[in-house]
Amino acid sequence: MNATSESLLTDLYELTMAQAYLAQNMTDDAVFEFFVRKLPSHRNFFMAAGLEQVLTYLDTFHFSEHDLDWLERTGTFTPSTLAALHTMRFTGDVHAMPEGTVFFPHEPILRITAPLPEAQLVETRVMNLLNFQTMVASKACRSVLVAEGTPLIDFGLRRAHGAEAGLLAARASYLAGFAGTSNVLAGARFGIPTFGTMAHSFVQAHQEEADAFLHIAQAHPQHVVLLIDTYDTEAAAEKVVALASRLHSQGIAIHGVRLDSGDLADHARKVRHILDRGGLGDTKILVSGNLDEDRVQALVRSGAPIDRFAVGTAMTTSADAPYLDCAYKLQEYAGRACRKRSEGKSTWPGRKQVYRRLGQDGRLDGDTITVEGTTEPGRPLLHQVMRAGSRVAPDPSMDTIRQRAGLALAELPDTLRRLDQTASYEVRIAEALTALAQQVDRHT
Repeated sequence: MNATSESLLTDLYELTMAQAYLAQNMTDDAVFEFFVRKLPSHRNFFMAAGLEQVLTYLDTFHFSEHDLDWLERTGTFTPSTLAALHTMRFTGDVHAMPEGTVFFPHEPILRITAPLPEAQLVETRVMNLLNFQTMVASKACRSVLVAEGTPLIDFGLRRAHGAEAGLLAARASYLAGFAGTSNVLAGARFGIPTFGTMAHSFVQAHQEEADAFLHIAQAHPQHVVLLIDTYDTEAAAEKVVALASRLHSQGIAIHGVRLDSGDLADHARKVRHILDRGGLGDTKILVSGNLDEDRVQALVRSGAPIDRFAVGTAMTTSADAPYLDCAYKLQEYAGRACRKRSEGKSTWPGRKQVYRRLGQDGRLDGDTITVEGTTEPGRPLLHQVMRAGSRVAPDPSMDTIRQRAGLALAELPDTLRRLDQTASYEVRIAEALTALAQQVDRHT
């Protein structure tokens, strides 16, 4: 094999630690957990996403001959380390919250139990995958909540932070409740519905705006959505009405128009009036242009006649919270519970489970983090998804994940559905976990 594998997508210290572990025969099972320390400003919850990509990574974890040749040339790694890496595969267990689960700070959403070198080596990529999709899904949820059922479309690919980011952002936003994406590869790879209209350049390439509308409609008669704000939005709407009868004679209907600039609420009202007056009451209005959840909420509250929102850069980059304070920490090694006591970054030791309670109204009423093997009121959130390096069940469909996410959002109390951070949610530490931490502290 002549290609560099994804296993080199890691931090150098993961490899140097693995070499030291192997040299000391420190290969007993280790337990690592992934969690987020705190909520960003103006956030009330997170939504777990990225598990599928993590499991695929673990499924295929290996070092290619090309990887090993490169590592050898660095002069950093011993022949015995390289030999161990040559045969290394992921052989561990994974427990996780299913994608689409709502969670809160300090709650583990993934636990890996594997021989220490394996569990250590996968840290960087596991964090990378979970951090990004969870970040985007958590951002996308906010638009879903305030859109109040109006469909949302991901338009963020062109300003995403790289190709993978654009692809996985489309997946994360769809998971969270978006109706689709403009990203064609995401449509092909994940089965996400794709949506597209036209660019201002298409209009500008024509001497007459009406000719641009005609030509795009004739080229794609099955779903005609016309961009009408290149010059004068209302004047363009009048041209759409004038064109409609001509297209109708050709068996072509105008399904929608897109507004991308200016006072979107005002333009939507004026365009709606023009379309309705011209007999195009079924033609939908799609708006785009630097939208985020705050602008979506304002537009919904304005009562503007908007049928679709296209949300792009702000969501794909999670512009107001572009990273999560996430961590992947050792909780147990060789049967011994561990904890980090660093100032401001302490952890709870051992293998953990999270139990969730619902109130009589069916809404979230509080979580409890406890030691795995003990029980608390409510339903457990972490489930085994990989055993001895193999998945325990077929991958859920995107529709299944979306349904789970929708149910999770429906369970949120009103105080957590707000865009501003006005309410806290009780995450209780069980007595069993407190006792374990005290026991660990006495011996460290």
